[in-house]
Amino acid sequence: MTETTDALSAAVDAENAAIFTYGVVTAFVSATRRDTVATFSAAHRAARDTLSQALIAAQAPVPEAAAGYTLPVAVKDPVSAVRALLAAEVDCTEAYRALLERADDAPARRLGLDGLTDSAVRAARLRAILRMSPVTLAFPGSPT
Repeated sequence: MTETTDALSAAVDAENAAIFTYGVVTAFVSATRRDTVATFSAAHRAARDTLSQALIAAQAPVPEAAAGYTLPVAVKDPVSAVRALLAAEVDCTEAYRALLERADDAPARRLGLDGLTDSAVRAARLRAILRMSPVTLAFPGSPT
């Protein structure tokens, strides 16, 4: 495997974890947030499928989703559910930033940039729901 395919695989893993998180928290989010959760979850599935196709095109193995994941936040109510979703989005921004930094070709860098942008926008929307400030980060996906 190459640095690019390793980063693509890590992004697939982050997407699978996010999809799992969205599935679990659906039971806890308020009715007014269910459409947003469904839309965000569908976006993660589409992104995972796009990343998987890039790995297949590179003749690299596509990581399978785990049977389960440890949620980044204990979910027990609507607020903790949104916090768990935010943590999943932050994990995705980190994976996409790494892809963007490690990719050795333009198509993979585009996947990294698009994924980073999409996850950062979703994270900002979740921060707004949680009334966090600032809503946006200067360098999404940055470890600092």
